[in-house]
Amino acid sequence: MNQKVLAVANKYKKHAVVDVRTGDVVKVGQRIKEGSKERIQNFEGLVIRVRNKGGVANSILVRRLASGVWVEKSFMLNVPSVESVEVLRRQKVRRNYLTYMRERAGKNARLKPATKFDKNAVNTLPAKPEVKVEEPAVTEQKDSQNK
Repeated sequence: MNQKVLAVANKYKKHAVVDVRTGDVVKVGQRIKEGSKERIQNFEGLVIRVRNKGGVANSILVRRLASGVWVEKSFMLNVPSVESVEVLRRQKVRRNYLTYMRERAGKNARLKPATKFDKNAVNTLPAKPEVKVEEPAVTEQKDSQNK
């Protein structure tokens, strides 16, 4: 890809995004603006698809049951309106896109839990990389005024 396009894309990319995988149960906090007020709305559900992992267009498709109706919502992880993503559970899956979960309900929709899942380790974000700022070199000059 063109270097200029990559430079612009990396400028808008968030420095730290949680490692979300297909089969995770996540809670996504999205900033909603209603009139002059803003609030954070949580959407908790199963990740059935992950796209462009590691790129600027990184997105996840989350599915949950709301009022007896299955709802799917897509979130782009690098947009400013996505406030937080927290992985609640990790489950063992062998596919990238869980289309078969759409036909399942109740006990048939259960997945096996992943082994050795540490919730705290997954949700810990890496530190923001430090940007080195070079200070201009100070040259020592002889004070002719103090003689």
